[in-house]
Amino acid sequence: MAEVAPQQDVQQFKFNVTMSCSGCSGAVERALKKQEGVSKIDISLEDQIVLVSANSPATFEVVKERIEKTGKTINGAEIVKS
Repeated sequence: MAEVAPQQDVQQFKFNVTMSCSGCSGAVERALKKQEGVSKIDISLEDQIVLVSANSPATFEVVKERIEKTGKTINGAEIVKS
């Protein structure tokens, strides 16, 4: 879990991402930490789940694109809280 920015009008996004090792999850976490607006990142390598708490300008689509740019496959995605 990484705390990145203060929370305000926070949305939560859940992604099912194919990750086979800690290097994979680390790449996703590093990419998301660079995104302005991301306030919290929880990654479960075992469950292959990435939970992201974010506010503007980190919209659902922006966060999804950040994960895709790591080369990882997103198998499912949803907005948990808007």
